[in-house]
Amino acid sequence: MLHEVTERRERTRVGRLGELYLRYADDATRLAYLLTGDRALAEDLVQDAFVRLAGRLAHLRDEGAFEAYLRRTVVNLSRSYFRRRKVERSYLQRHPPAGPSAEAAPIAQLGDRDALWRALAGLPQRQRAALVLRFYEDLSERQIADVLRCPIGTVKSLVSRGLSTLRTRMDGEER
Repeated sequence: MLHEVTERRERTRVGRLGELYLRYADDATRLAYLLTGDRALAEDLVQDAFVRLAGRLAHLRDEGAFEAYLRRTVVNLSRSYFRRRKVERSYLQRHPPAGPSAEAAPIAQLGDRDALWRALAGLPQRQRAALVLRFYEDLSERQIADVLRCPIGTVKSLVSRGLSTLRTRMDGEER
């Protein structure tokens, strides 16, 4: 009897997670792509976000809150990824690998993408996140502040500085 109850709960939880995945995964993947510029990485981040949230579904009272929670998780995971990558690069600069592999492994280049994407990708991660959340996700300053866990004034500053930098870089591309 106890086994049947546990099994029924598990089926319900997996079903609910599957429904949430079908409903929100595409939007979360687009958000992650805009934050990272890498489709495969974006998909990995979204998968990680759903794995992290799977254990918390039982505590979710308002299903409408799931989207905001997922968005925050994706932004935090992308931040963690870039932080980890920065630490790895710093370590490799201090301790370059021995042998010819150091020369044979150039840093990945952006390639031929349009000027706006290059400028956006060149922004600091928090500015890029604020701009993506504001203009792509169409979130209010309050919602962005909740996602980034910072004051509204910081959001305004991030958006303002990000837009200023984009304008400057785009003017430079046109010349």
